[in-house]
Amino acid sequence: MAEHVYFFWDYAHTDEEIRKILQGDNEVEKVWVISRILQVARWEDIWKYVTLSDIRQHLDRLQFRNPHLHELWRHALTIWSQPDE
Repeated sequence: MAEHVYFFWDYAHTDEEIRKILQGDNEVEKVWVISRILQVARWEDIWKYVTLSDIRQHLDRLQFRNPHLHELWRHALTIWSQPDE
């Protein structure tokens, strides 16, 4: 039996199921999963599931329990998008 991912403690989602949602066409589910990952997953685990491109593409639709997190991610993407000087 596959183990459930810790950042979906309230749902019985496995790693495989999360990856299928992220690769699938259902944008509502994808945004929900990315939002959860960015809020709850450990830093090193975030990057096992999503890319900066994924976050940029969906940022305006991501839902956070704490609105400050949305601004933090927006700011991080701005900083990370600047060329090195």
